[in-house]
Amino acid sequence: MAEINMDLTKLPTEVRDKLAELELELSEGDITQKGYEKKRSKLLAPYVPKQSAARGAAAASGSGAEAVLEALAALDALEGPALRAPPAHGPPAVPLVPALRDNCPSSPGARARRRGNRRLTRNESRYHSEVRQEAVQQALAAMQNRPKPSLPMPSKRTSVMAKSPDRDRHDSASSTDDDSLANDDIQSTPERERARITPDTSSTGSARETPPQQRLHRPPRSSANGGPGHTVWEEREERKRSRQEITQLADVMHNLNPYSQPPDVTHNTAGSRRMTGADRVHRFSQSRHSSASEDNMGTVTSTGRWKVSAKIQQLLNTLKRPKRRPLPEFYEDDDIELEIAANPKDPNAPKPEGGTMTPAMGEQLVVPSGLPRNLEAAIQRYGSATYKAPVATVLDPNGKLSITLTYGKLLSRSQKIAYTLLNRNFSKGETVLKTGDRVALIYPNNDPINFMCAFYGCLQAGMVPVPIEVPLTRRDAGSQQIGFLLGSCGVQVALTSEACLKGLPKTTAGDVVAFKGWPKLQWFVTEHLAKTPKDWLPPPRLTDDTPAYIEYTTDRDGSVMGVTVTRAAMMTHCRTLTMACNYTEGENMVCVLDFKREVGLWHSVLTSILNGMHIIFIPYALMKVNPASWMQMITKYRASVAVVKSRDLHWGLLATKDHKDISLSSLRLLLVADGANPWSLSSCDQFLSVFQSKGLRPDAICPCASTSEVLTVSVRRPGRAGVNATGRGVLSMSGLSFGVVRVDQENSLTSLTLQDCGQVMPGCVIVVVKIEGTSFLCKTDEVGEICVNSGATGNQYWGLQGLTNSTFKVLPLQADGTPLGDAEYVRSGLLGFLGPGGLVFVCGSRDGLMTVTGRKHNADDIIATVLAVEPMKFIYRGRIAVFSIRVLRDERICVIAEQRPDCSEEESFQWMSRVLQAVDSIHQVGIYCLALVPPNYLPKTPLGGIHLSETKRRYLEGTLHPANVLLCPHTCVTNLPKPREVHSAAESVPDVGPASVMVGNIVQGNRLASAQGRDMGIIDEESDSARKYQFISEILKWRAQSSSEHVIFTLLNSKGAVAMTLSCSQLHKKAERIGALLIEKGRINTGDHVALIFPPGIDLICAFYGCLYVGAVPVTIRPPHPQNLQTTLPTVRMIVDVSKSVLVLSNQNVIKLLKSKEASNVVDIKSWPITLDTDDMPKKKLPMMYRAPTAEMLAYLDFSVSTTGMLAGIKMSHAAVTSLCRSMKLACELYPSRHIALCLDPYCGLGFALWCLSSIYSGHHTILIPPSEVEVNPALWLSAVSQYRVRDTFCSYGVMELCTKGLGSSVTTLKTRGVNLACVRTCVVVAEERPRINLTSSFSKLFSALGLSPRAVSTSFGCRVNIAICLQGASSPEPSTVYVDLRALRNDRVSLVERGSPHSLCVMESGKLLPGVKVIIANPETKGQCGDSHLGEIWVQSSHNASGYFTILGDEAEYADHFNARLVTGSTGEVYARTGYLGFLRRTEPGQQLQGPGVGPPGSASGTLDAFGGLSSGTLSSVGTTGSSTSGTGTGTGLAGPGGEDDATSIATLASLQSQTPSQQISDAPELHDAVFVVGALDETIMLRGMRYHPIDIENSVMRCHKKIAECAVFTWTNLLVVVVELDGNENEALDLVPLVTNTVLEEQHLIVGVVVVVDPGVVPINSRGEKQRMHLRDGFLADQLDPIYVAYNM
Repeated sequence: MAEINMDLTKLPTEVRDKLAELELELSEGDITQKGYEKKRSKLLAPYVPKQSAARGAAAASGSGAEAVLEALAALDALEGPALRAPPAHGPPAVPLVPALRDNCPSSPGARARRRGNRRLTRNESRYHSEVRQEAVQQALAAMQNRPKPSLPMPSKRTSVMAKSPDRDRHDSASSTDDDSLANDDIQSTPERERARITPDTSSTGSARETPPQQRLHRPPRSSANGGPGHTVWEEREERKRSRQEITQLADVMHNLNPYSQPPDVTHNTAGSRRMTGADRVHRFSQSRHSSASEDNMGTVTSTGRWKVSAKIQQLLNTLKRPKRRPLPEFYEDDDIELEIAANPKDPNAPKPEGGTMTPAMGEQLVVPSGLPRNLEAAIQRYGSATYKAPVATVLDPNGKLSITLTYGKLLSRSQKIAYTLLNRNFSKGETVLKTGDRVALIYPNNDPINFMCAFYGCLQAGMVPVPIEVPLTRRDAGSQQIGFLLGSCGVQVALTSEACLKGLPKTTAGDVVAFKGWPKLQWFVTEHLAKTPKDWLPPPRLTDDTPAYIEYTTDRDGSVMGVTVTRAAMMTHCRTLTMACNYTEGENMVCVLDFKREVGLWHSVLTSILNGMHIIFIPYALMKVNPASWMQMITKYRASVAVVKSRDLHWGLLATKDHKDISLSSLRLLLVADGANPWSLSSCDQFLSVFQSKGLRPDAICPCASTSEVLTVSVRRPGRAGVNATGRGVLSMSGLSFGVVRVDQENSLTSLTLQDCGQVMPGCVIVVVKIEGTSFLCKTDEVGEICVNSGATGNQYWGLQGLTNSTFKVLPLQADGTPLGDAEYVRSGLLGFLGPGGLVFVCGSRDGLMTVTGRKHNADDIIATVLAVEPMKFIYRGRIAVFSIRVLRDERICVIAEQRPDCSEEESFQWMSRVLQAVDSIHQVGIYCLALVPPNYLPKTPLGGIHLSETKRRYLEGTLHPANVLLCPHTCVTNLPKPREVHSAAESVPDVGPASVMVGNIVQGNRLASAQGRDMGIIDEESDSARKYQFISEILKWRAQSSSEHVIFTLLNSKGAVAMTLSCSQLHKKAERIGALLIEKGRINTGDHVALIFPPGIDLICAFYGCLYVGAVPVTIRPPHPQNLQTTLPTVRMIVDVSKSVLVLSNQNVIKLLKSKEASNVVDIKSWPITLDTDDMPKKKLPMMYRAPTAEMLAYLDFSVSTTGMLAGIKMSHAAVTSLCRSMKLACELYPSRHIALCLDPYCGLGFALWCLSSIYSGHHTILIPPSEVEVNPALWLSAVSQYRVRDTFCSYGVMELCTKGLGSSVTTLKTRGVNLACVRTCVVVAEERPRINLTSSFSKLFSALGLSPRAVSTSFGCRVNIAICLQGASSPEPSTVYVDLRALRNDRVSLVERGSPHSLCVMESGKLLPGVKVIIANPETKGQCGDSHLGEIWVQSSHNASGYFTILGDEAEYADHFNARLVTGSTGEVYARTGYLGFLRRTEPGQQLQGPGVGPPGSASGTLDAFGGLSSGTLSSVGTTGSSTSGTGTGTGLAGPGGEDDATSIATLASLQSQTPSQQISDAPELHDAVFVVGALDETIMLRGMRYHPIDIENSVMRCHKKIAECAVFTWTNLLVVVVELDGNENEALDLVPLVTNTVLEEQHLIVGVVVVVDPGVVPINSRGEKQRMHLRDGFLADQLDPIYVAYNM
């Protein structure tokens, strides 16, 4: 509704109060927008001045529309009067809304300046439509005054804005017939000229300039002080805004149909600080727990206006609620839902009501007497009888007549060409052409004369010409497809002119380059040929059914087909055109079209010659310089026929300076070749209104409709008379979108005015058939595809039988399903209907058809609307592409346009917002993606138009490089599956409790999910030897005595050399000295916490045991990163503080860094606790070693930052430490003779245990490789593994990725260096996440070349409550994988599917459960136990569980039950620790799996007995065979002991074997094992649309969508999904990613991406375990620290 403009302050108080109440109701959602407007206008009606009400109906009036009026006025001043389409005859119609026109400042001065505007064609407007322009302006004005929510502009890094991508390579310097080529961009362009004339309307407050705070914290409408004063103030505020131009996208989005609630979005501008990967604590840790602080981050909550009345909403909800509540477990398959939602059946949609159409017949074809019987005869006749008569004249680019060809010359030249073609040997005698062969004709657009001679030469030689465009570069857009056509036609020879051949790209040898996809061609110049022998006669004429020529045509996906036209069809067509257009001998014709195909070829090369006419050709290059040249030629030659496009009419209109000498009185036929386009109507009308005074007859303008397949469909007859000679219809665009013809009011915004394309051709029958499905005839008021039956159509696509059948052999069916007759029809590809009197109306084409949510839209209509939006000529030369792409089962409209060169960000954004508005209000359809590219960036056809399919291809593969992009998935995607409702127990039926679920599982025969690792055997707690080995420090002391020289650690440097080795006694001594240091200088008491800040290495291990020796509790902390103190130092400081450390132990380098000047900028360095340097130690022995009274006492604290930014410290007791080591020793068979290589970070979790504890307990030799050294030398780790013949190696994902990426190309070099990985039995990735199957499998594949066994690579699983739950053991079967349905997973269910099925996700088990570990799966909410293969939280019970959190930052209460959770059903007495990870257990089948690498067949000697009891494989018979296990000698220390091979035969071992019953032992043999599958951390999951998403799944989709994405991370923010992608490429490629990311996530995850942030590589923070720190990223994004290249807000 148009805003009513008046001063509200002058209204009576009671009216103002009522208005205020209304305002409040609206803001609180108690009344709809429509209701509000109705009531408001009722209230104001008595006070509105009459004239304003009258005006309001026609257009938005008053100040709100000023900007639009000014723009209109400026347009008027530029382009002549803006007219409604006048009737076909008669005077021009009255201008629209005279009342508004009075104040238009169109001064004579402005007009004079306009006349000076010379080179008008620079501003291409081929799609110009005045009618549409006014509709658009009205629509925009009408929307201007509505309230708008605030939405931010995308932010772009300045370097991206400043750096305009190199244009030169995109701009070819040829002056071909194009709709666009610019060879003269520098001089005063019309844009600049216009800028002087027009009042500036775009300088008002733009989104970028508005200070974010003011906008973000605008109080919501429903604030408490909603009294009258407040409302009126708001009202005035609105009025003020409405005067401005629409600059914020918000202005638009508000008016689009609110399909979904608008996203809350925060303003973001590019910051400057950068982040690098490191462990960091969540500094805004509260933000995740309190929604209040979310709001304080500056989100917008003003969604008041969008709410439908709450009561109506309630009603809707009641209607929607299902009768029986589905189980929360239950979910439906979305696919059917998506499909139905994408094609809704609208009950109110208009349906066709007419009767079935009857075919329209043309008049009988009467061939004028005296017409030559065929084209060869015509040339023969005119070439001898009137040999001096001109056939063709070509103008040169300066408008001078360059050459004229006479009929005599045409005859002799074409005969020379025919003779040479038949008699010449091409390519050294291999190729001899014969009649019927296909030959390519390649001539430029300014050379019709050579083309004509070659064409007729082929006809006379009986060969088939295939005219194609001149290729410009080796890899033209669409070159491949043209090559396919040439190949399938078997073309070997290309005819061309000398000049053209010279201009083609050449190789260094001087030959023409091989064009992409083309067959090998012989190039043959058709000029300067020798005379034909006197006695030579052309071969006898071929029969009529042989092909005469092949015309190429392109379908919507870019494939090029060759339409074959037979000789008979060619002749019939020439005759029908002769009759319809009334051609006679000697007439002069001016042709502006491309003469190689379609209308240009048919009229100016074929029919005109049959009639002996003279054609004046105007090359395109000349039209660009002098757009009036064609009219000057008509005047000069008194031409009676002109063949043009509506674009030429429009350009002619603009060239006002040249109008004075023009006379068009000789013209009887002005053929408009694209008369079927929606914008041709206004061009024709305006042209007539201007040139009627110059002698142009109204009945001379003749639009026609044609396509390559059916040739001419219809043409308006020149000089026509009678009732139905012409027609036009004002049709409802909405009706057309439903495929029905409905007449609309003349002044409706959403109407489309169509002109007829003339009557059916002579001797021709036309029907209209349904667009989709079987070819039933349409009803009379239904839009369908026009099909033609006549002797003058193409007869096949060369070599494409299937397509030919569906296009050229159509049998229309009547309503009862019977065929109309035997006649076959040809599909024209044009959509339309038949009017009265056989008039043909075309309203679109099959190629431009876009079906969006069941409604049909025509690309040309959308183009016309888009181009009408900006009278200031925003789009560079009208270069625009509109197409649809399929995303999520429906078509989505994409608009890609070239913006003018000097255009600012604000202007682009403002223009985009207006386009969205205009298309929404006129077509009622949303634009999914609007992209702007720099000038001349869109791929061109050889004629310079836009190559649509190539544009679409580049868009979809992300190589289009837009300068601006706007996606609107929120408004366009209306077919997302319904959000899943989680039902609470309060609703009707009591909730299904855990007990029922358990009973259900049992009844169904499901196993309950529980699994455990091998038994650890019995320990006699009381024996002294057992007590001794409860402490890792005691074991070290024992090793230092019993095997003092045994080398236990080797540290490697980046060169692979040994940096340091350490034997048991050296370690013991160093530890003692550190202990002494702690006591002497540190004055340490037992139980004090000591922070160890060391780089990965041996010092760390010594310091750890030094602390244990004196009873201090060590806390290992990663040192800060010297290059990134800003983010890493606060974390170090925080762990020191939180762990309550009284002392810091470190080495010189680190201490220097901690106290440096740089560090003092980040933390207060004076407040560090005492810091001791281990490089400076006393040479003293410890008087006595500390021994804890019980093993339950604290051994060390383990601090780790989770991926969600939580800093959690756990307490590890001495008992847990030795239990963990024992468990790993059992699983991995670790003895002193083993070598183990570690390449991971030693600060927390399993990494720390392997680095510092395992060697001491089991005595094996550990090779330490710091990951930082692998960054320097990626081959370091694998070379070391090979060199030391390591059987077991452990690494982190970070290291594995470094090797996969860094060594991909150098595997062969490693092989030659002798690197061999066949020795590796287990390579375990230490992880706390779902196994990254892609990475592990690509690692395995890559290094299998070096002998790495595919079964060796596996992953471990640990978490905060238990650092090692699963680990691949020495004799475990290889890890199993399963495929689960991703959609089920989102609904918290596991649904196993086959490999390769859609939506499947491959999940690998995380190693095997360690001995002594029991795991169950429980529902995290109800705490009931889940069944086998059901998703739930993993709960763990084990002697090496941590004893609890030392501290956790965040909500303490949430974590209270993490270490003592109990099930509510079943064995409720058992206590478990909750891991916080979702996963499932699955019993895997027995089989050969047991034979892992290094394990013999069951019963063989190898691997029969573990070191510590329990049969690993084999049967009872092999109990006595201890195999190789008994090599060592030494003290049998019993089962508890950490000893090596010497422990194998201890009595305790045998005792543990005998304690099992024989049945157990036997059943153990073909072990069924329970696989643990980890899906992801609960903390990390994202709840969207009622479903649970794991970020990694969304990220995997994103990573696959474009090859330039190096890394990505997702997080949510106020219910918006934010995707951050790292771009590994040029900054100008950043915007390519936005549409692809949005499409992929929509398609695969059914989620709408709210914000896409494109950043540089390395911005996504990754911690030492190789996990993404998504919460830090989120904080960095919200605090503006990412310095993004581009931030796109999807609307």
